[in-house]
Amino acid sequence: MVDYLRIADKLAAAIASGTLKPGDQLPPQRQLARKYRIANSTVTRVYTELRRRGLVVGETGRGTFVRAATPVGDALTEPALATVDMELNFSVLPGQAAMQSASLAGLMRSDVLTEALMPTAVTGSSALRSAATRMMTRGGWSPSNVVFAGNGRQAISVALEVLVPTGGRLGVEPLTYPVVKGIAARRGITLVPLPMDSDGLAVQDLTGVDAVYFQPTLHNPLGVTMSAARRASLAAMLEKAGIYAIEDNIYGFLADDLPPIGRTIVVDSLSKRLAPGLTVGFIAPPPELTDRVVAAVRTTGLAAQHFAIEAATRWLTDGLVDQICSAKRADAATRQEIAREYLPVTGDPRAYHCWWELPDPWRAETFVAAAARQGIAIAPAAAFAVLPGHSRNAVRLSLSAPPLETLRTALGTLARLAASTPYEALDS
Repeated sequence: MVDYLRIADKLAAAIASGTLKPGDQLPPQRQLARKYRIANSTVTRVYTELRRRGLVVGETGRGTFVRAATPVGDALTEPALATVDMELNFSVLPGQAAMQSASLAGLMRSDVLTEALMPTAVTGSSALRSAATRMMTRGGWSPSNVVFAGNGRQAISVALEVLVPTGGRLGVEPLTYPVVKGIAARRGITLVPLPMDSDGLAVQDLTGVDAVYFQPTLHNPLGVTMSAARRASLAAMLEKAGIYAIEDNIYGFLADDLPPIGRTIVVDSLSKRLAPGLTVGFIAPPPELTDRVVAAVRTTGLAAQHFAIEAATRWLTDGLVDQICSAKRADAATRQEIAREYLPVTGDPRAYHCWWELPDPWRAETFVAAAARQGIAIAPAAAFAVLPGHSRNAVRLSLSAPPLETLRTALGTLARLAASTPYEALDS
C-alpha cells in the first residue's frame, strides 16, 4: 500500500520549489487517485495532511489550492502591521478624541477620580444601568437587566459560560466571528454550522445544540441583516428546542434595528459605537438567567472596571454616544458608496464592512498575500469559516479605519490587483 505521507511529501516539495505556486489548484481527488493508483480515501488523507501543514486551503465547490506562503491568522483582534488596516473593523472619527476628553473633564477631579478608582459591582451603578437600558432599547423591547463586562468579547465569553457546558455544542452561522471560534476551541465547545441564506439563519431544526450564537444585524462578515419574519421563525425554533440564543448586536447601532428574538441573551458594547481602547461590554439576559450571568461575570473575572464604568456613564448620559453614533452612520454610508465605486462588493450598505467574492483566477489567501505586499491588510473568508478547509473564495473588507482618501487609494489598488493575475502580482 502506498504511504499517503510519501505523496503528501512530494506535493509539499513541489510547493516549496515553486513548481506549484500560490493559487494553483491541486488535481481533483479522482485524478490524483488514478495517477498514483490509490483509493480516493487515501487521496483524502493526502489533502488533509497538506491542510494540516498549512500548505493548501480547500474551497467549497471549487477544490483545493496552494495557499499563500505565510498562513493568515484567524483571530482578527490585533491591529494590522500593514500600512492600511482593512482587516480590523474599528472607527475613530476626526475630532472624536477631543469630544470624549471634554466629556471626561469632570472625572479627572481628584475627589471624583478617587471614587472611580475603587472596586465596583458587576451590575455597575444605577446611573449606568439606566443609561445602558436606554441605549439598548429598540423596537418596543427594553432589557429587564443589564450586567457589565470589560468589553464585547468578554460579554460573549460570559454568555457562552452560562449557556454552553464544556464540551458542549454551539450552533453558529457558517461564517462567524473569529473570537467565538477561539473561545469555543479553548473550552472544548464544538461549533455546529447552521443553514444560512441571504436573509440570515435559515434553521429548520435545533436538535443537538446547547445554544445558538448569531449576528442578525449587519452580520460579520457577510453584512446580512435578518428580517422580522426570519427572526420570528428562529424564535419559534428556540422555543420548540427549549434552548437560548446569544444575539451579538455589536453593529446594531448602524441600522434601524429590530427587537431581539425571545429566549435571548443580548450582548453589546461601546467598542464600535465609540472606540475599542476604552470601552464597556453589556449583557442583557432574560430575567430567569440574570443570577447565572452575574455569577459568571464574577467568577471569570471579566467585570468592567470602575473607571470605564464612570466614563461610559458620562458618555451615555450627556448625549455624546448618540452624537458620535449619528456621525458614524453617515460615515459608514459614505464609505460604502466609495467601496462600490471601485469593487463589486455585497452586504448591507449601512455596514462598516463589505464582502467581496473574488474573480478567477484569484484565491482568497493568495489575494490577501498580494494585498499585504501593497501594504493593505484584509481578511480572507477562511478567518471566519467554521469548518476548516471549506471557506468561500472571498474576503471581508473593513472600511472603517483608514482616512477617506487612503481608503480610496487602497480600494483602487485592490481593484487593480484583482484585474491582474496572481503570478503578475506576486512575481512583481
